[in-house]
Amino acid sequence: MDLMRAARLHIPSRTLTIEEVPRPVPGPWQVLVKVEAAGVCMSDVHLIDGSLGRPRYLPDDTVTIGHEVAGTIEELGPDVPELAVGQRVVLQAGEVRDGDMHTRGIDFDGGWAEYALAGVESVFPLPASIPFEQAAIIPDAVSTPWGAIVNTAAIRPGEAAGVWGVGGLGAHAVQVLRAVCAYPIVAVDPVPAARARALELGADLALDPRDNTLKDRILFLTRGAGLNTAFDFAGVPSVYDQALGVLAQEGRLVVVGLSGRPLTIRNSTTFGYMKHQVLGHFGSGPEVVARLVDLVEHGRLDFSRSITDVLPLEQASVAVQRMHTKEGDPLRLILRP
Repeated sequence: MDLMRAARLHIPSRTLTIEEVPRPVPGPWQVLVKVEAAGVCMSDVHLIDGSLGRPRYLPDDTVTIGHEVAGTIEELGPDVPELAVGQRVVLQAGEVRDGDMHTRGIDFDGGWAEYALAGVESVFPLPASIPFEQAAIIPDAVSTPWGAIVNTAAIRPGEAAGVWGVGGLGAHAVQVLRAVCAYPIVAVDPVPAARARALELGADLALDPRDNTLKDRILFLTRGAGLNTAFDFAGVPSVYDQALGVLAQEGRLVVVGLSGRPLTIRNSTTFGYMKHQVLGHFGSGPEVVARLVDLVEHGRLDFSRSITDVLPLEQASVAVQRMHTKEGDPLRLILRP
């Protein structure tokens, strides 16, 4: 039996260890991918610390983490069309199983390992011009804000947008908003380095949420109208009041960050009079990954500044700790088996 190294999380004890486990064998309509790069996301951190709760579809108590994965096809299962051994690929963060969406690295084994299994419907060709490290973050770190902006919020060119939380998702949201010609783009984050990063990536204004003049400054920039859409990527309940307070007539608050806490509308009269909307968003459809790969390949988007550091698989716990403590202000850390 062939073995491989994998970062395994024991859910009840929240213990992450590097273990030798059997290398998977692809079944019908599956491929085995040799992992070249796997992203470390705050969702991974929250899975480990227990704040995400027990995975809904996980059949046992242990899972190989990692939903942001890029690599090369090592082996084809039966009945696999249009893919080849050695082909560079990036994997969608989830797969539909038994009619429900299952998340890689949460509901089934993911990519913090030397090899990962993937159904053919979740495998997308990756051009040689895109480094594995940058490709790995496209599922989730980029595709989630893209889906929130383009699909859920349906942002139109010239609309004003605000981004609360300029971390792994929010920083890419700023880039996507710039790409779809939103204006102005306001970034809100308590961390000075995050605000500076937002301006470098294309935000027109970056504010501290503790700034007492925040509302006035946003209204001044939008000529008194307010924001057409506010995006919560922080997962912090205090964002809701602040964002709703600067929305324009018929403005949308799109909640992407996961807090597990109640979302309260404090003034239903204002909410109704202004015709505000609160929209939830999670993940993205499978077509988004392929579209983003095309945009990166042809120079419309550039994620070369997104990779803070690359660590070996054995330092998975170190990467998790760095993301948790924000050591070095990481945007995205990558594990390389």
